[in-house]
Amino acid sequence: MSIYSGPVFEMASRQFTVIADHLAIPIDERSRLLLPKRAISVSCPIHCDDGSISVFEGYRVQHHLTLGPTKGGTRFAASVDIGEVAALAIWMSWKCALVGLPYGGAKGGIRVDPAKISHRELEALSRRYMQEMIPFVGPHVDVMAPDMGTNEQVMAWFMDTYSMYQGRTVTEIVTGKPVGAGGTLGRREATGRGVAHLAKRVLKDLSIDWSTATAVVQGFGNVGSYAALELSRSGVKIVGVGDHTGAFYDRAGLNVTQLIRHAARHGSLSDYHEAPRLDPAELLQLPCDVLVPAAMERVIDDRVARDLRCRVLAEGANGPTTPEADLVLERRRNEIFLIPDILCNSGGVIVSYFEWLQDLQQLFWEEEEVMRREYQILDRAFNDMVTRAARDNVSHRTAAMAIGVERVRAAKTTRGLFP
Repeated sequence: MSIYSGPVFEMASRQFTVIADHLAIPIDERSRLLLPKRAISVSCPIHCDDGSISVFEGYRVQHHLTLGPTKGGTRFAASVDIGEVAALAIWMSWKCALVGLPYGGAKGGIRVDPAKISHRELEALSRRYMQEMIPFVGPHVDVMAPDMGTNEQVMAWFMDTYSMYQGRTVTEIVTGKPVGAGGTLGRREATGRGVAHLAKRVLKDLSIDWSTATAVVQGFGNVGSYAALELSRSGVKIVGVGDHTGAFYDRAGLNVTQLIRHAARHGSLSDYHEAPRLDPAELLQLPCDVLVPAAMERVIDDRVARDLRCRVLAEGANGPTTPEADLVLERRRNEIFLIPDILCNSGGVIVSYFEWLQDLQQLFWEEEEVMRREYQILDRAFNDMVTRAARDNVSHRTAAMAIGVERVRAAKTTRGLFP
């Protein structure tokens, strides 16, 4: 029996098995590498605006602390469960190891629909969640960040709550904070910028001119919107976008700035009338040079993978492609250049690492320095991945995950088993 279950955790486990088989990791070592070190489940009661009391379930999973503190986002969503959180923590471990950060993976969440609670209730819930987590987190134990349903304001509440209990301001307990509260320039844009940077690099390697290239972005939150903006600024034509409220397609190109302004004003793309609407189910099959799935897990299954008409698949979301779809993409390796999630969306945790460093040192960088260092790390990890893929004749996902798993395994082997 295990407390971890569900399709997302099963997917992470199957991916790990593929890598463990590829690396010939002995069976008796695998559970130690895969299963999280610690899982916390808490009840978060709050006073509601109508005078009643509601209790929300919260979770935090810390995968491993072998290389340093754990690092990972906190999502507020109605679908959150312990299996999903554990899977995301595992992926974060391989991601941090792949790009060379001194972190293990973590993830947290509360099962709540943020759209159904008030601003005051959101603050109360955020503060109560951090209060319950205080015995298990710290700047050198577990550092939180935003994710789906959370933002800079929630991180500020987290930081303030932790600081009140410590009796001093501890900005380094979370990343993704407002710049005025110890955040770093460039953090909000970091993940989307990283996705665009790698996509543009691949287009260049494939001799596809940015000025003639097209892109489709599924998901228009923080990651998708900034990826679209950075691609469009480089001359790439954004022909399709969509979120959970609707999708839009225009072969002549969409006005990304206008879309971002609408989403910021209304909270989604709902009621946007400046472009032709499209069935959201068709968005992923649109012909394009770059496809960016930047929404939820498991949106590309084997059926969708067979119908993809992109040249570059840049995974802005965590786990957007199922193991069955990976088998299809393996057969289409010469048609579709895959930039796997643990590399493609790692810009966020890279710049979160920079924020943590700046908070610890109380020395802050200019945005140009943040971006330069982010792209430098992304390029190095990209080179490692493609070199490994070519050497072993494996997919980019297998190569990227193999590097991450190997580095975590090597650290565990060096440190040994205590006691």
